[in-house]
Formats: sequence, C-alpha cells, structure tokens
Amino acid sequence: MAVPEHCRPSAYDEFLRRLGGIDSTEGLVAAAAAIAMHELEEVEPEAVLEEVRSYARRVRDRIQGASVQSILAHLHAVLFDEEGFRGNAERYYDPGNSYFPVVLERKLGIPISLTLLYKAVGEQLGLQIEGVGAPGHFLARVQTDNGPMLVDSFFSGQVLTRDEAVARIESIIGAPVEPDVDPLPAVSHTAWLERMLGNLLGVFSQAGRKRDLAAMLELRALL
Repeated sequence: MAVPEHCRPSAYDEFLRRLGGIDSTEGLVAAAAAIAMHELEEVEPEAVLEEVRSYARRVRDRIQGASVQSILAHLHAVLFDEEGFRGNAERYYDPGNSYFPVVLERKLGIPISLTLLYKAVGEQLGLQIEGVGAPGHFLARVQTDNGPMLVDSFFSGQVLTRDEAVARIESIIGAPVEPDVDPLPAVSHTAWLERMLGNLLGVFSQAGRKRDLAAMLELRALL
C-alpha cells in the first residue's frame, strides 16, 4: 500500500478501504467521513454511520403509512424542522461544511454534504434518492408516486419544480445554463466524492493551505 506524503495516513488508508464499498450509500458516507479524518483524527466512520441510522430510526418510529409522501413528511420534520439542518450561508467556505462528521455536529453544511445526509437517511426508509450535480449547486432527486421530486437541502429541504431548480442554478452561477448542458444530471457515488474533494481543493487553494491541498489531491488520485 502506498504511503501518502501529505494526507494523514489513517485517513488515506480508511478512504481507500471504504472505496471498496462505494456502490452502497453507507460506503459513500463512510468514505466521506474518512476524508474528514485528514484533519480530525478522532473521527470514526462507524460512529458516523450509526448517527445516520439513529435519524432513520427516529423517522421510522413515526411512520404509520407506507406512502412515499408520508415518509417524506416525517423525514423533513426530523431533519429540517426539529434538527434544523441548513446551509451555512454565513461561512460557506469553511472546510467544516465539507467534512461530513462536522456537518452532523454543527447541523450546517454546503449543498453536497447536506444532500448526502438526506440521501443516507432517506434510503434507509425505503426511498429512492439520487444526487443531482447541478452547476454550482447540488440537489436530491426523490422518486415519488407522482414522479421525481427535487429537494434542496441547503434551503432546509425546500421542494422545487424543475423550472424553479434551473432558475436557482442560473441565479447561483450568474448566467443562463448552456442549452446543450443538462442542468440536473444524476451523479455516481464516485463523482459525488470527487466533487466533495474538489470543493475542499478550492477552499484550501484559496486559503493557501498547501499541505491540505496536496492531501486532497492524494485522496482524489485514489478515485
């Protein structure tokens, strides 16, 4: 096994190990937790997974019907109304917003990390959820009895129509979406991690944190 020059070895080894299960959402969550181990040595991916499961259990205990809408109502009530998960607009470029264990602790994050929580909890309740890697933004797409539904976890679980989502994306990027570009593409788990690492690369580059920048490049190379 290669020895990283910049990344904390425990984080590097754990990230590499978790990539073997990347096809599952729990594998994706564990790999995301491993990224945080570079800076936060005390992080334990299994404890992170258990915290996600605890949210799913809370929601499950309230569900009385089998309809998707009922599950979604309780999911949103727990995550957004009671726990208050939301976007950290005030300190958007804080690296903690990209560290999944920190997001769980602070209940603040950026779109991609909050969407990961939404997907991880929702899928344990039987929902079908995929990440949507929009330009400059990240959403969840949930399959419902009435067709796909777009959820913006950064804005406390706001439900958007396709037109509303595209308008939000264009507002964020400050330009119209290119006509030949799909503004709402589904992303694979590998692409999800690559984008999380890309966000940290941008943050560390802007902050002049060269060692941390090099560490994220080492992790990205494993993908």
